[in-house]
Amino acid sequence: MRTTGAVEYLYYCMLILQFVHQPAAKQVLRYRLAEEGPADIRVGNVAADLGIVAGSGEVTFTLESGSEFFKIDNITGELTTNERRIDREKLQQCQMIFDENECFIDFEVSVIGPAQSWVDLFEGKVIILDINDNTPSFPSPVLTLSVEENRPIGTLYLLPTATDRDFGRNGIERYELIQDNGESPRRSGSSGDSYSGKRRFDEGASRSSVFELQVADTTDGEKQPQLIIKGALDREQRDSYELTLRVRDGGDPPRSSQAILMVMITDVNDNSPRFEKSVYESDLPENSSPGAPILQLKAADADVGVNGQIEYVFGAATESVRRLLRLDESTGWLSVLHRIDREEVSQLRFTVMARDRGQPPKMDKATVVLNIKDENDNVPAIEIRKIGRIFLKDGIANVAEDVVVDTPIALVQVSDRDQGENGIVTCTVVGDVPFQLKPASEMEGEQNKKKYFLHTSAPLDYEAMQEYNVVIVAVDSGSPSLASNNSLIVKVGDTNDNPPIFSQNVVEVSFLENNAPGERVTTVLAIDADSGKNAEIAYSLDPAVNGIFSINADSGDIRVNTILDREQKERYEFKVIAKDKGLPILQGSATVVVLVADKNDNEPKFMQDVFTFYVKENLEPNSPVGMVTVIDADKGQNAEMSLFIEEEEEIFSIENDTGTIFSTLSFDREQKTTYTFRVKAVDGGDPPRSATATVSLFVMDENDNAPTVNFPINSSYTLLPPSSNIRTVVRTVQASDSDTGINADLSYSIIGGNPFKLFEIDGGTGVISLVGKLEQKHYGLHRLVVQVNDSGQPSQSTTTLVHVYVNETLSNSTVVDAQVARSLSTSLNTNIAGDPNYDLSKQRLSIVIGVVSGIMTVILIILVVVMARYCRPKNKNGYEAGKKDHEDFFTPQQHDKSKKPKKDKKKQKSKQPLYSSIVTVEASKPNGQRYDGVSEKLSDSPGMGRYRSVNGGPGSPDLARHYKSSSPLPTVQLHPQIRPLLRVQQSNHQQIQQTEGSSTGRLFSRLPFSHVKSCPVPLQASLSSPEIVKALNKKLKVPVSFINLTPFSPSLPLFPSFHRPSSPSPPLASCVLTLLTALCSVSCFARV
Repeated sequence: MRTTGAVEYLYYCMLILQFVHQPAAKQVLRYRLAEEGPADIRVGNVAADLGIVAGSGEVTFTLESGSEFFKIDNITGELTTNERRIDREKLQQCQMIFDENECFIDFEVSVIGPAQSWVDLFEGKVIILDINDNTPSFPSPVLTLSVEENRPIGTLYLLPTATDRDFGRNGIERYELIQDNGESPRRSGSSGDSYSGKRRFDEGASRSSVFELQVADTTDGEKQPQLIIKGALDREQRDSYELTLRVRDGGDPPRSSQAILMVMITDVNDNSPRFEKSVYESDLPENSSPGAPILQLKAADADVGVNGQIEYVFGAATESVRRLLRLDESTGWLSVLHRIDREEVSQLRFTVMARDRGQPPKMDKATVVLNIKDENDNVPAIEIRKIGRIFLKDGIANVAEDVVVDTPIALVQVSDRDQGENGIVTCTVVGDVPFQLKPASEMEGEQNKKKYFLHTSAPLDYEAMQEYNVVIVAVDSGSPSLASNNSLIVKVGDTNDNPPIFSQNVVEVSFLENNAPGERVTTVLAIDADSGKNAEIAYSLDPAVNGIFSINADSGDIRVNTILDREQKERYEFKVIAKDKGLPILQGSATVVVLVADKNDNEPKFMQDVFTFYVKENLEPNSPVGMVTVIDADKGQNAEMSLFIEEEEEIFSIENDTGTIFSTLSFDREQKTTYTFRVKAVDGGDPPRSATATVSLFVMDENDNAPTVNFPINSSYTLLPPSSNIRTVVRTVQASDSDTGINADLSYSIIGGNPFKLFEIDGGTGVISLVGKLEQKHYGLHRLVVQVNDSGQPSQSTTTLVHVYVNETLSNSTVVDAQVARSLSTSLNTNIAGDPNYDLSKQRLSIVIGVVSGIMTVILIILVVVMARYCRPKNKNGYEAGKKDHEDFFTPQQHDKSKKPKKDKKKQKSKQPLYSSIVTVEASKPNGQRYDGVSEKLSDSPGMGRYRSVNGGPGSPDLARHYKSSSPLPTVQLHPQIRPLLRVQQSNHQQIQQTEGSSTGRLFSRLPFSHVKSCPVPLQASLSSPEIVKALNKKLKVPVSFINLTPFSPSLPLFPSFHRPSSPSPPLASCVLTLLTALCSVSCFARV
């Protein structure tokens, strides 16, 4: 085995070296072969001629062209003929070869390496050798020749020539003339001088008494038979001779034919026509129109008359010449009879005879050469053939998709029958296809014939494209250029390189609930881009389905095995797997989502059986009054519900989308307080299902009614005697309200007509009472404007008039009625109360009093200034406002011993305690508690003060902070910041008041009783206990009524401080009380 492998290795190395050392240009093979041979004639061995070692089968040979006549052994490279007979004379390329030029057939051989790893293409030519297979023949079986009488002996007449399709030795060799008298024929020589020179007769030349045959060699190599007059011709004795003319070729065996030569004896014609030139040559464009003139042949004859009339006829001309051209016998014009194709006939060579009309006629001969000029009238021809092992038939090539790039798949040959630029062809592949053309050979070939390999230029993919239509276009270089195309269908072979793919990654299907088991849910479909077994698919389900669903492995039908209920589960999701049957097995998957569709198997359900709503009255029509909620366990249209109101009055409507109930009218609680009706819900299923619910609507009251005064009426009045006591009921206003609740709670008030404040009305009952004492000025009609308000929001009110006539008696009711009627027409802003004339006199008196009060005020101010200066103390040891006092009033003063103060004898006699009887005004806390601590501030309480007696206990307030004096007796020190005022009033409503603007309870008034008793007016005290009042009366020796704190009046002046003088002076209390009395008098007078 190792020896065999080494031999094979050496063989491949030699083979590779053999091709490496081959020349770049491909070798051209040449062989010779006789025509008309049988089949399987050996032509030659290609392998041997190329120097290729063959026979192992690794290198193979393929005949790419020429297979019409030849075949080749794929292993040995032996080239032989096939069954088709080769006729040299019928080959297209040999039609116009009349000389010794070679006639050959082209062929191509491709040499293919192992596994088509390399391919070489070689061209060859088989030269076809002629054999004598054609018989020479005359143009006509009867030849006619006119011979003039009296022609001298030796006169020569040209006879029509015969034609032979063979050439060379197999062509015409000799002519023979057979006499009509039965003499044996004699052969005419096959060689001789030109007819214009000397002539040689063969030894065997035929001889007769009248005619003799002579054959002359022309300058163009043809043999011209000539008839020579041997004897005298007498037309009167004999006017014609019938001879037999035989022609024979030089083949072996020879071939021959004969024609009858009729020699007609005519009148004497002693001058022959002569052409202007012996050779006429012209260019003729191919495809010239029939009738197009080519050239005119002209000949001249010296004879006159009939013997001088010349006619032109074709001489030695082939059948194609006579078919394509027309010669005018009279004019000698040569014209086109039929269109000439250069690709069929490239040159026309023939002779034209000029013959006169004499008897016998004389003639001359001229040669005509017509060169057919090429025109671009042929489109390029594209031939696509197989190459190597790629199968190609009927224009279809099968190529596997896994072939490597740059693999040759076909051989493309492009040719053009035109010449020159018209035959130069360029070739290309059009379209976006993965193929390209590359030259098949590096050597320069014919310009109008090129060969290409069609290579793959990109990877092939069966799934992307299973078939390519490769269009190859060839364009020549003519003007205008011509183009042609040919196409090759390339079918790409499949390999299993694609898994099955579902059209959707997620297949979503809707399936009705309450199904029958085994019902088909859906069908899934996967597509495999491969083909054949590679595209056959088997389906399966993910095991997680748990038997609920199953699938048909072949069709992909998915069926459900159980009954589905949407209300329990409305979505199932599982995977479907698709596997192909290729090798290797490929698979794909998709997700199937089964959405369980709803059936109308559930009724609508209201959230409540009874809906209760409360709505305010006076809503605008079509306002919402409530909303009902209804649900349906179904889905989609089965859950789309329509709501209806079931009532008789058609007051309500309902919005279908939201369940909102609207009223078509405005509610009035005073007319109807409750509405009850039913709401019906109908779903959209088939058949529909329904449910009902009850709706109770309660109308809530709004304050939409004003109070109505039932009594008294505006035009009524009541008589009130002037002697009526206070709190006498004058009138009772009675009113009602149609609303309820708080909207019907009424309150009464007097809003006008009560300038003297004589009357007041009870806000809850409407009772009008007399609260002031009636005087003379109050006599007459009083019009009270009473307003009745309810408690609604916003409040509604009604105004009524209550007329009260103050007088002892009602002596003249007509006057009162007139005053009431006038009151009804008087604006409510005008007060009607008592005697109107009384007010006018009061106004005059007020002016007088005002003037007097002003004068008295000026006098009083002067008096106050004088008294202040008179009462001012001479020492300056008193308390100063704003100055901090560090000494405690309850602590005995430490006097300097060097400066002992003077002692008042009267004070020394007095043994009473300093704090024995003082009045302290103390404010109450808001909750009724007392300020018991010294540190607590009474100024923080807004309440009215109370009074108690203080005996200087530990809890007593430090009154020394309010004043300071050198006298053992305390003084009253009032702080300017809180502006207190102590005012003593007489029994007619005079009070001690706290100044407005200070905190209640901040005034502490402390007066020594020994000084108070000298006050010219009695004091009034309002104390917390009778014992203190009695003590004050006993101590002061004056009647004490009450002490009260009253709000501050701006008309009263402020007294910043009172000091007891060190020298004898009026008592401080006496001064204060005197001033207060004067001020009170002025104030009271001013008020009156």
